[in-house]
Amino acid sequence: MSSADSQGSDMATWPSSGRNRFLLGMAEPSGGSCRFSGVLSDNSDRLCLMADWSLLRALLAPVTDSVTLSWEDLDALVGGLPPSAYTHSAFWKGARSGWPGFSTVDVRVGESVTFLRSGAARPSPTHRPLPRTVAGPDNSTSADVILIGCVKRKLPTAAPAKDLYVSPLFRKGREYAENAGVPWFILSAQHDLVAPDEELEPYDLRLGATSQQYRREWGGRVVEALREALGSIDGLSIEVHAGSAYVDAIREGLRSGGATVVEPLAGLGLGPRLAWYGDRAIAPAPSAPRPDLDDLIARLLRADKAISPEEFLATGATLFRSPGLYSWWVDVEGAADLETGLRHPVEPGLIYAGLAGATRSGGRKSKNTLWGRIKTMHLGGRHEFSTFRLSLGSVLAESRGDQEIDEPGLTAWMHEHLRLIAVPVNAADTLGDVETEVLQQLDPPLNLDKVARNALRIELSALRKRYGRKRRTATATPTD
Repeated sequence: MSSADSQGSDMATWPSSGRNRFLLGMAEPSGGSCRFSGVLSDNSDRLCLMADWSLLRALLAPVTDSVTLSWEDLDALVGGLPPSAYTHSAFWKGARSGWPGFSTVDVRVGESVTFLRSGAARPSPTHRPLPRTVAGPDNSTSADVILIGCVKRKLPTAAPAKDLYVSPLFRKGREYAENAGVPWFILSAQHDLVAPDEELEPYDLRLGATSQQYRREWGGRVVEALREALGSIDGLSIEVHAGSAYVDAIREGLRSGGATVVEPLAGLGLGPRLAWYGDRAIAPAPSAPRPDLDDLIARLLRADKAISPEEFLATGATLFRSPGLYSWWVDVEGAADLETGLRHPVEPGLIYAGLAGATRSGGRKSKNTLWGRIKTMHLGGRHEFSTFRLSLGSVLAESRGDQEIDEPGLTAWMHEHLRLIAVPVNAADTLGDVETEVLQQLDPPLNLDKVARNALRIELSALRKRYGRKRRTATATPTD
């Protein structure tokens, strides 16, 4: 059975129907956990999608010291990790019934978890699981997070932060960070810690021109924002690619939080910094065969094959642990909510499309998958790290008169009013170009990149600026 055929088939009349049918999990107590058994039920039933930890307990039983499990293996083993495992560091701390007799160490959200038998020696931190690599003299980096400093040269108009800064040095740093395949952020003198896709207006503020008090307070805000974004910085290796004013302001705060601060560009002038990145350039990967564009578009438009978020999560990543394309669909009531917030017509049906797992610029293979993108970022993430969530959250906040994006409310709304189609595509090297052509033909209303500007998208951009969590409208005044 194909992945497309395995998806639900009740979408044909769905936009005009007031009731959806979801694949729900019924609670079956088993050793204090809740197993999942698929049952189609009306949306008035209560959803139970709790992980089953019995297989993990069985796997750990013979372990005498420690064992490291990849995030994907752990997720599949328990039948789907709960959202709190991704967003709350406290989930992994203390004694838990899921792993009795063990504690967790070196937790790397999205990558791996090490379970340590009580009383056993802690594994050496020099033997880290799942090392990430980038090209360089030794073709490796131990960074868990990369921070890139802002620069003076910017576009004259608002843009995603990763595109706003246009100097050669920033572009080299961005390429390095994207190729590393780890979370990365921008250090902005005015906006503190900024996610790459967060839209910013151009500004003119250099951290080195501000007072010591401003830099001290700025550093505290950056460290706190990083903790909030990652859950914890304890045990992380954080590479900082920025000038001394930026590094000095955050170094001790990061260290006091248990992080290791790495400064690969310390003491280097502009020329040597550019050369440093040049030494780590990655040769482009050979071109892969392009998938059939017409077939992909046809599959993305099969409304009768769209499935609910609950049905997608119930697959347990079996079908979607690969790169690919996806499309999101909205029902009649959801379209009305979006229309209210945007003040422009929104029809029930296709509203957004995107990709996961395309080969990065420079040829670096991405670790992203359809499962990770949709489960972790769209349905279980936060709007700072998902442009789709940011768009939806901003529009809904406007329609409801809220002052900020309501994350739990947004997730609940998505489960109630959206459906999706996910199409695995093995040709990751050409996926980015394919997405461009797909978006130009489908023209989903909530997409902003690779499509033509119109009145609705101009309004959406304005709402995203207004409701983005890190958006700061006050202008800092440099003082001596």
